[in-house]
Amino acid sequence: MSETDSNNPYASPSANVAREESAAMGGLIENGRAVDAGRGTAWISAGFEIFMKAPGMWLLVALVYMIISFVAGVIPILGPLAMGLLGSVFMAGMLLGCQTLENGGALDVSTLFEGFKRDVGQLVLVSVLGLVGMVVIAIAIGVIMAVFGGLGALGGRSGFGMMAVAGILIAVLLGFALMVPVAMAIWFAPALVVFHGVEAVSAVKQSFAACLKNIIPFLIWGVIAFVLAIVAMIPLGLGFLVLGPVLVGSLYVSYKEIFCE
Repeated sequence: MSETDSNNPYASPSANVAREESAAMGGLIENGRAVDAGRGTAWISAGFEIFMKAPGMWLLVALVYMIISFVAGVIPILGPLAMGLLGSVFMAGMLLGCQTLENGGALDVSTLFEGFKRDVGQLVLVSVLGLVGMVVIAIAIGVIMAVFGGLGALGGRSGFGMMAVAGILIAVLLGFALMVPVAMAIWFAPALVVFHGVEAVSAVKQSFAACLKNIIPFLIWGVIAFVLAIVAMIPLGLGFLVLGPVLVGSLYVSYKEIFCE
């Protein structure tokens, strides 16, 4: 910030806020460090501990987010698109809520919207990059399925029919395989932006590199999260009001372990 800006009472304090948050989190380890495989389980436990610091308020935050998502989903095209673009912004707000609780502060519903005050442009760009990756994957899957489906429509030969089915299965499996790198690239990106002021493109690259270094602990984390998600779906999906904040807390803890000095 220039001397002129520092003397301006109307100047935005965002730079100072970002600097203070970076200092509180510790220095940034570019591309992250590798941690022990067992940390995947510990992250889930730590996430639950963060949830238990303010369980009632976390439930309310999760409920408000679900309502916003539902209302947006009712609006054709624009609603889901808006939620897709703002996903990283809402995630940043919840991560800031984790930091607030860790520092002894109080969580409230407004925390969900804190990301709109912190590098919102870069956070939206993170979401854009993720959506672009998903669109590319969807197009590739669609092309493969169309090609093999067309072969199946050429005639009644069983060979063509089997080829079409095989092609569709290959396309689906390929889609799942390609989604993993996209998820890895987006996973830590909002945290990198909001806690250390990293630009979106660099945040995506560093997130992917860090996840790649820690593929085993993340596989363990993923298996546990998958099992918990199945359990959360049993009571009409209401379990996600708890599981959602727990997983956000686990993301916050894993970010600190992997990226902070």
